[in-house]
This record gives sequence, structure tokens and C-alpha cells, in this order.
Amino acid sequence: MSEDVAPRGRVPERQRGSTVAKNATVPTETWTPSFNPWLIAAAVMIATFMEVLDTSVANVSLPHIAGTLSASTEEATWVLTSYLVANAVILPITGWLSSFFGRKRLLITCIIIFTLSSALCGAATSMTMLIVARVLQGIGGGVLQPTAQAVLMESFPFEKRGQAMAVYAMGIIVAPIIGPTLGGWITDNYSWRWIFYINVPVGIAAVLMAVWFIENPPYLKRIVGSRIDYLGFALLTVCLATFQLVLDTGQQNDWFASRQIVLLTAVSVTSLIAFVMRELTVAEPIVDLRILKNRNFGVGTLLMTIVGGVLYSTTALLPLFLQTLLGYPALQSGMAISPRGIGSMASMIVVGRLVGKIDSRLLMTFGFFVLATSMYLLAGVNLEIASSNIVWPSLINGFAMGFIFVPLTTVAMGTLKREQMGNAAGIYSLMRNIGGGLGISAVTTLLARGAQQHQAVMVSHLTPYDSAFQQRMQQLQGVFGTTAAGAQKAYLSLYGTLIRQATLLAFVDNFRLLTFVCLACIPLVFLLKRVGSGGGGSAALH
Repeated sequence: MSEDVAPRGRVPERQRGSTVAKNATVPTETWTPSFNPWLIAAAVMIATFMEVLDTSVANVSLPHIAGTLSASTEEATWVLTSYLVANAVILPITGWLSSFFGRKRLLITCIIIFTLSSALCGAATSMTMLIVARVLQGIGGGVLQPTAQAVLMESFPFEKRGQAMAVYAMGIIVAPIIGPTLGGWITDNYSWRWIFYINVPVGIAAVLMAVWFIENPPYLKRIVGSRIDYLGFALLTVCLATFQLVLDTGQQNDWFASRQIVLLTAVSVTSLIAFVMRELTVAEPIVDLRILKNRNFGVGTLLMTIVGGVLYSTTALLPLFLQTLLGYPALQSGMAISPRGIGSMASMIVVGRLVGKIDSRLLMTFGFFVLATSMYLLAGVNLEIASSNIVWPSLINGFAMGFIFVPLTTVAMGTLKREQMGNAAGIYSLMRNIGGGLGISAVTTLLARGAQQHQAVMVSHLTPYDSAFQQRMQQLQGVFGTTAAGAQKAYLSLYGTLIRQATLLAFVDNFRLLTFVCLACIPLVFLLKRVGSGGGGSAALH
């Protein structure tokens, strides 16, 4: 075989170094990686799974971390917030960083940063040291999600991209779900420090696999001699940091009744407007926002923001319900919702084979309908349910996620050029995380205020003139006694029951709201253009 003929459509080495660099006529769609795509998938996903796991693995360990480092619970929450802010800042500029430094070099460097900072987190001797290490961890980890998505979309042919996205979705969806369970088990049996130390051997393996299997595609040209858009990066950082602070502290500060929240919101909105104007006018934007004009990508990003909100808000609501109202310990509450991960993995296997054979919009419609069904089932909870009443809706919930995430990602990216995918993946991942932050903030606020509203309505029935109240008081006084002290205990018991019932109704309201949100997504699905077996190729060549 002549040296100019590449097997399996691969661009010859001689052309990679010269002809392609000079805008040769070799189509970018004919390029295939040197190694089996599944080896590449393993190389990028082992690091991505580790990074996404760290977004939630520390949730149940915060009291232990605060106790060890002599900090308050509020200070300990910065362990989560600092990671998310650093992660969010890096996500949308991953495409630019890949072009500036080279994707393979950037990926390996960030895995090393993530691994070393994980070791620093485990060895932290103060809360300040832990927060700084978490910021470094977030910076290193933020690159991994969009880079993994872009590498998978590029490495697999179009007809197998559904399977590639199924693998990616397993990491993105399953990791945050099993994070609290794994974190609780490690903390209970060993120490909270080991939730960070376990990243070290995994990170070493990820670096070695990236060195061996990852390669830069010929069409991903490095930007030589370009200047960094420092102003754009600064505006983005200020916008995301203040936005995260608003979400984290809004409820405890009574939202816009607080001058601090109003000021932070004003700074966030102003910096966002300035950032958008800057990126649309500068010659070399750090984030190419023009890509949102692509119909499929724009609508897909909106839907993924909503999906992120539903995913993370449910992950926040269920453990809270189980621990505060049903008295489940942290580990057991994590175990009760862990079937959600099993459902996700099962659906990934199925839907990965269906994408490309069945209209992706029909798969998503089915997914949103099943997701709405699971939320409706959760809206039927009460204070006397068995764990199976949580397990089955969680399993259905996870199964639905696979039918949404995989086809949605495939369609959203299916009409983009290959060289646009790095930038697109960064924006896509960022909006999923922002959706998650909005979802968690919304449901926690609605939960607190809904409980107050239901309590105000229900307390009107705690009067001596209500027959049900009189009957219950007589029963309790038979237990506590008919003395003044016994009557006081009976009143306290009744009021405690009322608070639990009011809180339960607030949980039910939240699950009903999520049901309607899922159903409202179905019409949006049909705004997406259908992507056929040649959609990716044709779109990329025009």
C-alpha cells in the first residue's frame, strides 16, 4: 500500500503535517482516529466520571468536614460552591483553550491538576486550604466534561454517535446520583479525606490512557500568536461567580428583600450583558456565542438546561425528604435513590442502539413522558410510605433520563461542524450546570415557602372548636397526662405533626411542578430539526 493511502479513511501522516495545515481539500469528515474509538472513550470517560462524581460526593460529608476543620456548616458549603464556580468559569472557554494549547496537551494537564488538587483536598489542615484546593480542582475538572464530549463525537462515525453519547451520559447522569451514596459510605467507614484520595490512582490511570490513545484531529488547528481575551474572561468570571453566590445565599437572605442579593444580581446581569456584547464584537472571542444561532444547538441547549434543573433538583429533594421527614440516615437515603443510576445505565444501553434508527424526537418525547410519570408517582408520597415507593419512581426516573440525554445531545450536535464541537460542548455543559443550580435553588425556595404557606392554612384548625383537634388532644393527654405539663406536651406533639404535614405538602407541590415542567418540554422537542444518518456529515461540509 502506498504511503499516501491511509487505511480506514485516515489522513496520512505526511498530509497531517503539511497539506492539511495549508487547508488541503481532504474532507475533515474522512478523518478517523488511529485507535479503536472505544479505547478513546475509556480514556476520556474515566477522568470525566471522576470529575462529575466530585460535584456531589462531598454533599453528605459536610458536617464531618466542618467538625474536623473547626468550621461552621455555612462555611463548609463553600467546599461545594468554590468547586462549582471554578468549574463553571472554565466550561465555556474549553473550546478556545483546546485551540490555544492543543486538546491533548490541555486534557492531560487538566487531569494532572485535578489529581494533584484532589490530593491537596484530602491533606487539607484548614478550611482555607481545602477551599483553595477545591478551586484548583474545579479549574482542572471543568475542562474534562466538554472535552470528553467533543472527543467522543469526533472519534465515532455518525451512526455510532448514539452509543458514544450513551457512554458519556452514563458518566454525566449516573455519577452525581451515586455520589452521595459513595461519599456517605466512605465517610462512615473510613474518613471524609478518602473521598478525595480515591481520585489519585484513577487520575494516574487517566493520564496514562490519554497519553497513549488521545490525538489531536488534523482540523483542530492551534491558534498561534493570538491574544487572550482577558476582558471577556474577566466578565465571564464575575458573571458566573456572582450568579452562583445569588443561588447559594438567596434563600437564607430572603432573596430580593436583601440589599446584598440585589447588588449581586445587578453585577451578574450587567457583566453578562457586557460579556455578550464583547464576544459578539471582538475578532477572537474566548467563547463563540454565534454558534447558538444554529437552530438545533440553540433549542437543544435550552432543553438541556431544563433537564439539568430537573435532574439536580430531584437529586436534592429526595434525600432531603427521606432524611428530614422519614428519618433515614444519610447512607440509607442514598441507597433508596441509587436505583435511579441503575435505570439510567439500562436505558443508555437500549437507547444507544436506537439512535439513528428511530427519530430522536420520538425517543425524547417518550423520555419526557416517562420522566413526568415518575414525578407524578413521587407526588403521591406520604409519611407512611415504604422505601419501595421511592425506589420504583427513582428507577423509572433514571430510565427516562437515558431516552432524553442521548438523543438530545446527538441532535443538538448533529448539525455542527466538527471543529465547532469543542466550543459547543463547553457551552452545552455550562448550561446543564446552570440549569442544575437554578433547579436546586428553585425547589429549595419553593419548599421553604410552601411549607410556611401550608402551615399558615393548617394552623387555623388547631382550635378547641375543631372536633378532630379535640379528639386528638384527648388521645395525647391519655399518654402525657391531664396536667398542665401534659397538655403542653400534647400541644407540642400536635404542632410537630402539623409542621411535618405542611412540609410534606410542600414536597408534593414541588414534584407536581416538576411533572408539568417535563410535560412542557415535549412541544419544544419538535422545534428540533430531524438529523438523519448523513446529517452530521452534510452539515459539517456546508
